[in-house]
Amino acid sequence: MTMNEIYEKLKEKIQIEHIRLQEMMRDHTSFKIGGPADIMVLPTTIEEVQHALLVCRENHVPYYVIGNGSNLLVRDKGIRGVVIKIAENFSDIVIDGSRIKAQAGILLSVLSKKIMRESLEGFEFASGIPGTLGGAVSMNAGAYGGEMKDVVIGASVLDHNCNVIYLDREQLAFEYRNSLVQREGFIVLEVDIALQKGDYERIKEITADLTVKRTTKQPLHLPSAGSTFKRPPGYFAGKLIEDAGLKGVRVGDAQVSELHSGFVVNVGNATAADVIHLIKLIQKVVRDQFEVELHPEVRIVGEE
Repeated sequence: MTMNEIYEKLKEKIQIEHIRLQEMMRDHTSFKIGGPADIMVLPTTIEEVQHALLVCRENHVPYYVIGNGSNLLVRDKGIRGVVIKIAENFSDIVIDGSRIKAQAGILLSVLSKKIMRESLEGFEFASGIPGTLGGAVSMNAGAYGGEMKDVVIGASVLDHNCNVIYLDREQLAFEYRNSLVQREGFIVLEVDIALQKGDYERIKEITADLTVKRTTKQPLHLPSAGSTFKRPPGYFAGKLIEDAGLKGVRVGDAQVSELHSGFVVNVGNATAADVIHLIKLIQKVVRDQFEVELHPEVRIVGEE
């Protein structure tokens, strides 16, 4: 089946303004890198998400579900098939006392501000984490001593049959930068969070302090996908990379950040090939010098 035929099938239940053709992925990733996607769908309802998935699965069309693209490197030839983006187009929130129900596409930064205004504490750690709530739950994102597993009490997800199922905290089986959602390839739709009432000024102070730490220690002024590598047991990836003498090393316009060696940044017009080449170089040098294997935290997708 051709992409034009897939487009026509998608239009049967998805508003035409929610479907884009030949959409450049560099406009949908924090790395500002990536070629065109054949089709991008920006659903606003669970039904639209389900329809997009069913069309792809029934017609054996490859698909990729993304959030805000903050942990994503798309190859230069782009993505063949359908990209389903669950971000600002899917970001409603309801706060009831100390409980929050939010759609998966809401940005953690936006959610954090809404939570702070309600004087709810426990979510401060997530205020500066880039990306969406759904992506954060899938990979159990964390920072400064907190993780999603500490605040999430359950989530509605789409399973392999496109059925909506509810998983409580135990069923989500959170691990370090992992969860059942990620392992099974489920799609997060809505998330339930439980916090506690706190002092607004104290919450604001903690959030501001964490913001200062991030902005002074991380290269947030340059496009990147956040931490490039997972933390190897017993080590810090950034320190290993720096100790290996790789701080500031470049391949094309991809560079090991001079501010924090755990980040690969785009200092101009880096290609995905530049970044992948640099990642492989880092892995080899660290392996040769320290006998430690670094595994990318960034998700690499697209046509090679």
